[in-house]
Amino acid sequence: MTMLPTPAADLSADEARRIALRAQGFLGAPDRRAGVRGVLRHLGAVQLDTISVLARSHELIPYARLGAVERRSVEDAYWTDGHSFEYWSHAACILPVEEWPHFAFRRRAYRARPQWHHDLPDGAYETVIKQLETEGPLTATELGGAKNGGEWWDWSASKVAVERALMFGEVVCTERRGWKRVYDLAERAIPAEFLDVELSDSECLRRLVRLAGEALGVGTRADIADYHRLKGEQFDAVVAESGLVPVAVEGWTKPAWADPRALATTPRGRHRTTLLSPFDSLIWERARTERIFGFTHRLEAYVPKPKRVYGYFAMPLLSGGRLLGRVDPAREGTTLVARQVSLDTPKAVAPMAQALREAAGWVGCDSVRVERVDSAELAPALISALA
Repeated sequence: MTMLPTPAADLSADEARRIALRAQGFLGAPDRRAGVRGVLRHLGAVQLDTISVLARSHELIPYARLGAVERRSVEDAYWTDGHSFEYWSHAACILPVEEWPHFAFRRRAYRARPQWHHDLPDGAYETVIKQLETEGPLTATELGGAKNGGEWWDWSASKVAVERALMFGEVVCTERRGWKRVYDLAERAIPAEFLDVELSDSECLRRLVRLAGEALGVGTRADIADYHRLKGEQFDAVVAESGLVPVAVEGWTKPAWADPRALATTPRGRHRTTLLSPFDSLIWERARTERIFGFTHRLEAYVPKPKRVYGYFAMPLLSGGRLLGRVDPAREGTTLVARQVSLDTPKAVAPMAQALREAAGWVGCDSVRVERVDSAELAPALISALA
């Protein structure tokens, strides 16, 4: 039987919630001087996704924390000056470039992988590397085409090769251009101070567990491992040396760990009122979201339309440190359309109106139209608050 460590502190459920909010940048004054880059470094990973409703998710992440950041500057903040790279973390994520050494364990694992879904024709890998050497950063289209003409998974030989090279770490995705990955050689894109660092698997895992614990503030084994998609046994192997401390949280049935700096001061400050991307790291893991906020969150974009409960891209409403409802948004010209609004309490009406108005202004809309409110009796109040 595995012996669990003695908790260094006992936290109430409310204390754990506030620690989590502060760690994720939703409680206290945001660091506006550091801007989008500061948000990325603070979180350690920002998830990418193809869906764009109000904006793409990696734009929504800094917006939720900083407010109406200038949208045209967001991409530059992520991608210019070799500040970041894209790799497989929680999913496809933008990562601070200084974290390159800490994903060596994953690159080695890919190199040792015995089987792949796509066959790699002889010479295709070497051809792609040579083309990048001679022509510089290129998209898959520029490398010879991304697809063979079949279904979406019917990749061309050059696409298979360059994605394999990306996983191995010989090639890096340095930006997205028209949502296409731009590939470059790691030796050219990653500064030598990071490229030349050789870390063991244990050193990588210890660093990523610590980073995840800091970004979450407090979390269970599953919470912290999930942040960078680590296995439970990988977490177990390094948590004792990660610098995180064991804690007991009221109402949590499983052991937890916390960032010691998060325990050193009481979380105080102003709460953000905002709409959250379904891919926001505050609500990545459904079980954690339910445990901390008592809120069931599920992305329904891939659920058949008749079976959706809250809508295609339902965005949770965060206000006062609570998740109070959600809205499934759309855009029609300069109108932000609230296709379906779900409010958990009448107290959510004013925050939802505020969040919708702010989001509309941020994406260049000058009006908001509400199509449906699940609690019909709250519809007049919401429409009035938006007027």
